[in-house]
Amino acid sequence: VELFKSNDALVCLFSLGAVIRLISPHLKDKKTDPAVIVIDDKAQFVISALSGHLGGANQLTNDIADQLGATPVITTAADVNKTIAVDLVGKDFGWKIDDDSNVTKISAFMVNEEKIGVYQNCGKKDWWTDKLPSNVTIYSTINELKNSDSKGYLIITDQIIDDDVLQNAVVYRPPSLVVGVGLHWDTTKGTIKDGLMNCVNKFKLSEKSIARFVSIKKEKDVVGLVELAKEMSKPIEYFGKEELASIPAPNPSKTVQTFEGTSSVSEASAIKSSEGKLVVEKQKFPPNLTIAIARISN
Repeated sequence: VELFKSNDALVCLFSLGAVIRLISPHLKDKKTDPAVIVIDDKAQFVISALSGHLGGANQLTNDIADQLGATPVITTAADVNKTIAVDLVGKDFGWKIDDDSNVTKISAFMVNEEKIGVYQNCGKKDWWTDKLPSNVTIYSTINELKNSDSKGYLIITDQIIDDDVLQNAVVYRPPSLVVGVGLHWDTTKGTIKDGLMNCVNKFKLSEKSIARFVSIKKEKDVVGLVELAKEMSKPIEYFGKEELASIPAPNPSKTVQTFEGTSSVSEASAIKSSEGKLVVEKQKFPPNLTIAIARISN
């Protein structure tokens, strides 16, 4: 029981049947179960037995088989059919599936070669390095995707998607958004969080795509920002006033220049960190908070 709960992978050197009997009482779901690999007594075969995709058993099976000169045995449909594994898209880039309730259905469409439409507006473009399967078509706009004859959709975006396509879609959230924050030393976590939620809701962005917070380096870190970043499990990046002063921002402020030594904090820090463009220009929240959001350039 402890081995099953405390390890990312188990490699078992005995029969597949015995392994199944041992682990079956402890199975929970594919998001939390460890990878289980079975190797026969003569090391002729390495079998991916459990958590092939999300748990990484398939990759580990191939790695071990390569080291042993053995035959890897992988039975997951996407791998057998050499097509896109819907539950693994962008995993190496830190993408998160927004809602996994459609993964099984869209995976079945993919394996059965039903028409699949793809729309992407952020994140790494090289998530699929081979030739796309013949049943998969990439569309340049969400409207083209909606009006296509696709049976299922893969949508890679940091934007909120209308409900009319969600029932047949898997939505991936790349860490593509940088939140620039201008604030006072005593700005509270609650104030920052309320301002952030106002921004993402107003501009229809997903908070799941936030990569990091950015701000100006002060003599002391602002406790409210540190607390919110910790709560949301996001890092904070700081820039000196000289660095920010060199960044052209659309909404500079003489007041900010007087107090911070640069005319822009939220916009300039978001632009600098993302090396991209603002998707939310500076939003002001009383008494002393500004927020701007930029999309990371890929």
